[in-house]
Amino acid sequence: MYRSVFGWWKWADPTPRESAQPLSAGHTTPILINVATTSPPTPDYVMGLMRGVIDPELGSDIVELGMAKGATVTDDGWVRLQIDLTTSGCPLRAQIQKDIRARLTSLPGITRVTIDWGELTQDERSEAMAKARFNVSQNAPDTSIPSTTKVVMVASGKGGVGKSSITTNLAAALAEQGYAVGVMDADIWGFSVPRMLGVDGDLVSKDGKIQPLVRKIGAGRLEVVSMGFLVDQEDSALMWRGLMLNRAVQHFCQDVAWPSDLDYLLIDMPPGTGDVQMGLAKMLPRAEMLIVTTPALNAQKVAARVADMGAKNYLRIVGVIENMSEFVAPDGSRHSLFGEGGGQQLADDIGAPLLGRVPIEPAVSVNGDQGDPAALGETPAAEQLRAIARVLAEEYVPPVEMAGCSARMLDAAMAALDALDENESSTEPADATVQRSSSGGSSGRS
Repeated sequence: MYRSVFGWWKWADPTPRESAQPLSAGHTTPILINVATTSPPTPDYVMGLMRGVIDPELGSDIVELGMAKGATVTDDGWVRLQIDLTTSGCPLRAQIQKDIRARLTSLPGITRVTIDWGELTQDERSEAMAKARFNVSQNAPDTSIPSTTKVVMVASGKGGVGKSSITTNLAAALAEQGYAVGVMDADIWGFSVPRMLGVDGDLVSKDGKIQPLVRKIGAGRLEVVSMGFLVDQEDSALMWRGLMLNRAVQHFCQDVAWPSDLDYLLIDMPPGTGDVQMGLAKMLPRAEMLIVTTPALNAQKVAARVADMGAKNYLRIVGVIENMSEFVAPDGSRHSLFGEGGGQQLADDIGAPLLGRVPIEPAVSVNGDQGDPAALGETPAAEQLRAIARVLAEEYVPPVEMAGCSARMLDAAMAALDALDENESSTEPADATVQRSSSGGSSGRS
């Protein structure tokens, strides 16, 4: 039977015309529509419709991703599409096929649709992934982190290189310089920030937002959130998988009452390039990344993968910090226990500066266990950590100068104009007298 739909005719039978079984690369999927005589669309119009078909995993349309290779349309309305997926066994093929069918079968003039399935080449797949990551970076979700806050992800390729120690000590050193510094402990499984910063307590909610715990240091302060504030005991294991991990850091980004005057937010990342790292890169595309490594070649090579992950997500790599670079003995002699040059080599390989080399000192570990950051002391390691914090704030990641914001610039401009008016007012009588006397008018101001 036939029935009329918007002035044209097609089969009333709603049964799908193509097989629901998994398809292999190179398979052809026919979709019969049986539309009465109407002028068929052009191939360009069909490709335009394909821009509305989104790859569910990559989040971009199949034309932009290069997956829709082209379309042909015969005079009798037979549309043939070439669709190349990222992999022949793509589990989302059925959804893409359904979306294509929904867009084409409702179009007058089409009598039949055939989809020829293929697979992207390695180069095409890499280009598609790069486009998808770029699109994500331009459409980040809203967060509660102030737009003026400089976000720095402190990352490492592997555990045991002192990443958390570097994060907490840099935070303390920046606070000592007078900055308001947030610290997000995103190492959900291996949280250690609360102990290292000597901050203890429970996270509470106020007006629907999580309130970070505060510690004042010098003229500045720290605002800290961590899973360590949410567990009953410090040695409790969190056996969470990817989705729960991402939800936790999402809450830290969106549901924490980060103060509006926060200068920096340092994020202690989990080691490696897993779910949390990729999730944070998507949520905070304007963040910058600081890579921590040791002199050892193995740590350097693994850290390079983290830098690669950051670059592929369009994050700026601020620089490299070489931790545990050497041991300084009481007599001042220096001993390279883990080799030499790994930090500089990594910096050269990824095209980023080496910001500093932090020596091995018992005080760094002891003070961290006691909640007293070593950066606040007077040892060689403390001097190096403070120097790195200074170069970050003064050169590589300077805080946003609110004196340059539009509102304050407008206030300054208005003040300058007012001052100019006052100056002109104070000099106007003399000038006016000369002009008016020369013209024969009366002198003075009325």
